[in-house]
Amino acid sequence: MEREGRAGGAASGELVTIGELATIGEFARLSRLSAKALRRYDELGLLRPALVDPVNGYRYYDPAQVEGARLVAWLRRIGMPLNRIGRVLALDAGAAAVEIRAYWARVEAETAARRDLAMYLVDHLSAEGGTMSRMPDNAENKGSSGSAGSVGALAIRCAALTDIGVVRTANQDAAFAGPRLLAVADGFGEGGAEASAAAIEALKPSTWGRDGGLSAADLLNALEDTADSAARAVRDAVAPCEAPDGSGTTLTAMLWTGSRLGLVHIGDSRAYLLRGGELFRITHDHSLVQSMIDDGSLSPEEASSHPGPALLLKALVGEAWPAAVAVACRPDVRLQEVLAGDRYLLCSDGLSAVVDTADLRTAVVAADDPEEAVRRLVGLAREAGGPDNVACAVADVVVE
Repeated sequence: MEREGRAGGAASGELVTIGELATIGEFARLSRLSAKALRRYDELGLLRPALVDPVNGYRYYDPAQVEGARLVAWLRRIGMPLNRIGRVLALDAGAAAVEIRAYWARVEAETAARRDLAMYLVDHLSAEGGTMSRMPDNAENKGSSGSAGSVGALAIRCAALTDIGVVRTANQDAAFAGPRLLAVADGFGEGGAEASAAAIEALKPSTWGRDGGLSAADLLNALEDTADSAARAVRDAVAPCEAPDGSGTTLTAMLWTGSRLGLVHIGDSRAYLLRGGELFRITHDHSLVQSMIDDGSLSPEEASSHPGPALLLKALVGEAWPAAVAVACRPDVRLQEVLAGDRYLLCSDGLSAVVDTADLRTAVVAADDPEEAVRRLVGLAREAGGPDNVACAVADVVVE
């Protein structure tokens, strides 16, 4: 039976005939959402009813809204937060697809990080307190790793260098090399320079010490605390900006314990290991392009010329997130076993995006010491056109 009556449109305020509109109960069956969920989505502005009766408040929905309602249900099923669903619904189909891809890539990156930590803990506990003797099993970590052994006390010799590049008018990259810390950060947005500097500065006074009496779990906890300090420092540094949530930085850092390196990584700056003449990437980019490589929709060769913007899935930004989101967006942390003779390279994408891996390896292998290595690497970036700022740091593990 056709309903009769008139009600105020929820969105436009116009008077329209109820006609064949569905009640909230009927629409719940059509969309496979509960009436309670529909009322909640109305309150949040995610799914407004077509009409609301001005007398009794009854909600009526247009059957044409079913597709949008089901999209909300599907996005909730993959765990997307309600505030992000609102952004997706406001986009056209193509842009919505990009946003969903970016969200899911972040989920997969976080799952991979948790997987690596879980495998670390399995190895650690299986060895009854021994340390892990391999690299995490991800796409980049194809090298082998081992204990520093009994060759004597180890130390690192290191150097760092930044360069404005050929095109940019300001340098938002930062780099540092010291006896206990190696770090690069690539700032972006209005407060990018302040963000990158603050992230590295927060690591310098770290109470991170020699690991003699500390267990692997204690060292991992210390890394987590260090990463949290860097995140807070970035938020404080960009707070005066007009749009703090649009400013931030990547961060890739290694903290030397005396026998191991603790890695803190977020964004698309990178860390490489030169061992046995081979150069291995030991970090995973938190970027949309990397996620497309991971799911097979883009080959590494195609990625090098991908026309889209360098969209980061994770970075240290000037936005105070809810607790659940903040945990999901934390930097990756892990311990890296070292060998005498290892050489490590940390760099921003101003180097890795314009110089291919083979040329990086040639430059790192040919340099006699870290100082020469960073000069060679910056020179390669400039020869490639220097379209971005460059930051790099190189460290050699030596017998003290």
